[in-house]
Amino acid sequence: MRTSFINSLCELAATHEDIFLVCGDLGYSVLEQFADRFPDRYLNAGIAEQNMTQVAVGLAREGYNVFTYSIGNFPTLRCMEQIRYDVCYHEANVKVVAVGAGYAYGQQGVSHHTTEDIAMLRSLPNMLICTPADAAEAEAAARFMATRRGPGYVRLNKAGEPRLHPHGDALSVTPGQFLQMRAGHGTAVLATGAILGSALDELQSSGMSWSVYSAPFIGQYDRQSLRALAERYEHIITLEEHQLNGGFGSSVVEGFSDLYDRGILASMPRVRRIGIPNSFIGTSGTQEYLRRAAGLSLLAPET
Repeated sequence: MRTSFINSLCELAATHEDIFLVCGDLGYSVLEQFADRFPDRYLNAGIAEQNMTQVAVGLAREGYNVFTYSIGNFPTLRCMEQIRYDVCYHEANVKVVAVGAGYAYGQQGVSHHTTEDIAMLRSLPNMLICTPADAAEAEAAARFMATRRGPGYVRLNKAGEPRLHPHGDALSVTPGQFLQMRAGHGTAVLATGAILGSALDELQSSGMSWSVYSAPFIGQYDRQSLRALAERYEHIITLEEHQLNGGFGSSVVEGFSDLYDRGILASMPRVRRIGIPNSFIGTSGTQEYLRRAAGLSLLAPET
């Protein structure tokens, strides 16, 4: 996923001369192609992510569309003050790119478990959050962010994820929309990020006839899309590799609640949120192991 995103960004930089990439002293074997092709629009800011963010804002004020790149919590949680005051308050043209969503760097322990970033960043005005599920969505995210003006956050898994969308024409992603991945009835699963692949595998092996949708963006949901989901399905399940507090599932429930309050929905749909319990899992392990430890399964019993 990260390689697909950077490859796309590199190709986009050939025609979008305002694209600038700043990294926090990592990305080796991934970012070299951008640095080699566009040395005047690439900067390694070192292991100083807060400074990296402020440098990015300065470049944005000079007319660049700047992408910062680092691992999980380091360009996000570590830089919340800079993102709030410098990026979002000034509506700076800065895109924060974090690789290692959820438990992708699970062996590194809690410092590298990226499990609160969505909740923190989606609370900031002007911030648009994009959480691709596979390489196709990552490529589409790069194309979208290359032309978007203003703050953005792209949450990438790592590498080696299966391609869930068919090869062929380039995928298009739009904030507020859900992409149907599997047709079914009765229950709809709304998943965001790379855990979508696990959801599809789980339903395939179980024989469950549920619909599955991907949510490449979090928040700013299209009113008609939410209404259609609420009216079509008896039960909606949200799935995310993020803590339950303030994450994707919370944003969906908020969206339904707002529609109900305005009289657009006759009743609130039944929504089950599946995410990481609101506690730290102080264990190191593979992403798959930690997903199981957190109970990130569609067919796990409700508690």
